[in-house]
Amino acid sequence: MPSNPLMAATPRPFFRRIGKPIGLQLYTVADAIEKDLDGTLARIAKLGITDLELPGFFKRSPKDLRAAADRAGVKFTSMHLFVPGPFTTDAITLSSPPQQIADAMNALGIRNVVLPSAPTPEGFVFPKEGNLGLAVAAAMQAAGPDYWKKAADLLNERATALRPFGISLAYHNHNAEFQPLADGVRGWDIILGETDPALVRIELDVGWVAAAGIDPAAELRRLRGRVQALHVKDIKASTKPNFTMQQDPAEAGSGIQNWKTLLPAAEAAGVSHYYIEQDPPFEHERMQAVINAYAFLSKVVA
Repeated sequence: MPSNPLMAATPRPFFRRIGKPIGLQLYTVADAIEKDLDGTLARIAKLGITDLELPGFFKRSPKDLRAAADRAGVKFTSMHLFVPGPFTTDAITLSSPPQQIADAMNALGIRNVVLPSAPTPEGFVFPKEGNLGLAVAAAMQAAGPDYWKKAADLLNERATALRPFGISLAYHNHNAEFQPLADGVRGWDIILGETDPALVRIELDVGWVAAAGIDPAAELRRLRGRVQALHVKDIKASTKPNFTMQQDPAEAGSGIQNWKTLLPAAEAAGVSHYYIEQDPPFEHERMQAVINAYAFLSKVVA
């Protein structure tokens, strides 16, 4: 039977075309995970999402987390590990002995770990009032280039220590990295320039890139071969370009991101994992936001 040229010309949705799954960073539904791990993972799996990134241990052991994932039929493929500080209470951090990290990751089935943010500057104190993001960004700016150089040194050292265990390390951006420092250089330039590309990969959060007033597709083209994973995140048009951890979040597909340009740029850059993520505040219940984002991404043609 002759083929139908109209059917042959019908473009396929992006993720079906590239043969990679749409994943989820579980920070997006952290409240539900904390209340009901098994039920939440089952709901995620029912959507068709099986590629998951952990933001932490949720006060559970690696063994218990892995067992819950196995019951739901999902896989943890990446995990955020902070360094000790005000943003984590986990017993295992990126500063833990490499063998301890490796044992935990082996139990979870994870080969990729991510530093989700540069360490808080020395002497940083949580503000009693005001915006935490603004305070963190101001402290990073005040710390200057040496602060970012120390962050790059930490990434190189930890990546070197973890490599013999078969674990890779990536760095996740916000938008404070893009602020020009006193000498004109950006923290982002220091992170990229002073880490070993063979050791330290990038998890590019396209929402925070856009919030800094930068085109994520252009950044992906610039970082071709360096980006391991993408945080698939959208923002509203009301977001004013800034370097102070501020954004107006949107569900993927309902904001300003040009996905028809961005996603092919990610593919060309060599991205292996695509994790839906959204920051609060949410217009819908968190799981509904995931459902909406997944429905859009499942059909987007790019």
